[in-house]
Amino acid sequence: MAKRGNDVDGESEEHNVKCPGLVFILLNAVAAVAAAGSPGAGSPAASGASADSVLVLRGRTELPGYSGDFDHFAVDLQGNRLFLAAEDHGTLEVFDLRTGKHLRSVAGFETPHSIFPIRQTHRLLITDGSETIKLLDDGTLAPVGTIKLHPGADSIGFDGGTGHLYVVTGGKDVKLKESWLEEIDPVTTHKIGEVHLDADHVEAMAVEQHGPHLYINVTDKNYLAVIDKAARKIVAQWPIHGAAQNALAQLDETTRRLFIVARDPGRFIVLNSDTGAHIASLAAPKRVDAEIFDVANRRVYAPGGEGYIGVYAEVDAGHFAELAQVPSSVGAKTAILVPELHRLYVAVSPGEGKTGGAIIWFDVKAVPAS
Repeated sequence: MAKRGNDVDGESEEHNVKCPGLVFILLNAVAAVAAAGSPGAGSPAASGASADSVLVLRGRTELPGYSGDFDHFAVDLQGNRLFLAAEDHGTLEVFDLRTGKHLRSVAGFETPHSIFPIRQTHRLLITDGSETIKLLDDGTLAPVGTIKLHPGADSIGFDGGTGHLYVVTGGKDVKLKESWLEEIDPVTTHKIGEVHLDADHVEAMAVEQHGPHLYINVTDKNYLAVIDKAARKIVAQWPIHGAAQNALAQLDETTRRLFIVARDPGRFIVLNSDTGAHIASLAAPKRVDAEIFDVANRRVYAPGGEGYIGVYAEVDAGHFAELAQVPSSVGAKTAILVPELHRLYVAVSPGEGKTGGAIIWFDVKAVPAS
């Protein structure tokens, strides 16, 4: 959630890369938390990462003439397409997934935020802050329908068990003092239900895929709401300590750990997803608009608009470390991981200037076998 090409697979050289060269900063004195409920305790080093073992910059595609912010990505792996919501430009941008080449720009949106491919019906769902969700034909990208919800549709979360999609609506961007978490069936386009939130600023969520709960950042109240998905009811409110503006959330269901990124100050915060107990708190970029959990490599990527990606290692359920600060570009704060390609794409928002935007991409290096 914002405010509110040139690549050849398998090659080692950069192509048309105009951002700073890739430099890894491995932190010798890593601040990690050694035990549950003990923020600020001991600091185990992350597993011996070397200068080129995390992310390697591969390419950049310039988008001249853009201003404002980009928001979230989505991937069409079979169709070899990468989608990007150009929030302040009011467009959907389409790229060749493997080469990064910009293919087309699709207009007709207010402030596009989130994109969700519906493979069963060959539709593309777009939230754009308006009173309806937009549906496009996923081939032609022509409009084919809408889903009416409360105004202000923005962040989304998917439950693979039920096939249902959760959508954040309402809030201060549409001049409302309340928000909702609305549940829809994206295939039938029917609304299933909603949860009312007494808050005007709600950000990203993490949805259990094998459990009963959903966790969502109630940002203006500085807590994480725990929602019973079946009952559509808030069952707990867990305060976020040590930072305000909690905005991003990812979940490791295996270790029962929640990864929260807050912006004031920038912190990477780990919670026990069963109790809400604080496990760890590490420095993070302040201007983060996306958080990625790399399940295969036990890492979290937090792209910051300051110009670097914070990379965090999940050593085990009780130990976390800042592994690297990877230079990107100023304004590079939303991202998507494509595990099938071992690639991380990052959108470079031009902000209020008129210098144009870009996408950049990195090869993700696997954790060496022990």
